[in-house]
Amino acid sequence: MNQNETDAVAALADRFLAGHQGWEPLLLADEIRAESERLPLGIRQFLVACRTAEEPVITLANLPVDEHLVPTPASWQVAEKEGAAIREELVLLLVASVLGDPFAWANQQNGRLVHDVCPAKGQESSLTSASSETQLTLHTEDVFHACRGDYVALMCLRNPDGVGTTVAGLDARSLPEPLREVLGQDRFRFYPDDSHATAPRYSGGRPVAPEEREHEVASVLFGPADAPYLRIDADFTRALPGDAEAGRAMEECADLLNASAERVVLGPGEAVFLDNYRVVHGRDVFVPRYDGEDRWLKRTSVVRDLRRTYVHTRSRSRVLG
Repeated sequence: MNQNETDAVAALADRFLAGHQGWEPLLLADEIRAESERLPLGIRQFLVACRTAEEPVITLANLPVDEHLVPTPASWQVAEKEGAAIREELVLLLVASVLGDPFAWANQQNGRLVHDVCPAKGQESSLTSASSETQLTLHTEDVFHACRGDYVALMCLRNPDGVGTTVAGLDARSLPEPLREVLGQDRFRFYPDDSHATAPRYSGGRPVAPEEREHEVASVLFGPADAPYLRIDADFTRALPGDAEAGRAMEECADLLNASAERVVLGPGEAVFLDNYRVVHGRDVFVPRYDGEDRWLKRTSVVRDLRRTYVHTRSRSRVLG
């Protein structure tokens, strides 16, 4: 994005916020989608072309971020309470709405449409976005759910330590045929990750083992035969009990993904849209500062066809779960 486009996006966001009392993204989502048609033509054409081509990784730079940005919140709860960086939330929703429809999960961050990704004390070793000192392994976002997003959208507000997002994909056509055949069969269980472990799943204050959670049975590779889509999370995908061949295939697939992984380091005003069917992603280990200068991202999930969500929820709701 050039400076004229950046200024135009900032002005669009400012006008929208000035014309609305309060900030309720879920209630405003349809208006935000309509307003996204006012984004500069070059931005819209770029995003639509990437969507049509199913580009696995789409990046935008020079999105407006407040030069007097507040300190990184101590947790997403604090960010929610303080309404931290709502203009940046709106900017992310505007550009994401060109690719599809943002949606939320009832059991993630109080059902918010946009999440705050920042380290939180006590969560350093968790398998959630609030962690820091544990590697987030490569994974499909919300791997367990048939209505998981088509895109994971991340916008950087602050990242002074250059913490990277890891991204990897597979050219399934290059896989050995026996491996591809196994991965394409319904021989795998997909479990909710810990961020979806709601209260009934807790025992003694801790999430129950993944194997005890509700799950789907499906294949790792699916979709077009000439360019299959991918669904895997090494921490929350298991072969069916007793299926050693499927277990080995999943491990081999995970090894291939790890070997091909690249780092995407976002700086302030940069956004990445990860095709959740084409690539998996994770995050580097880092040492949190807890001084207001930690890495801070805004995140939302985007579905290309919101009716998938409506059919699942049996209502015109953008909130799953």
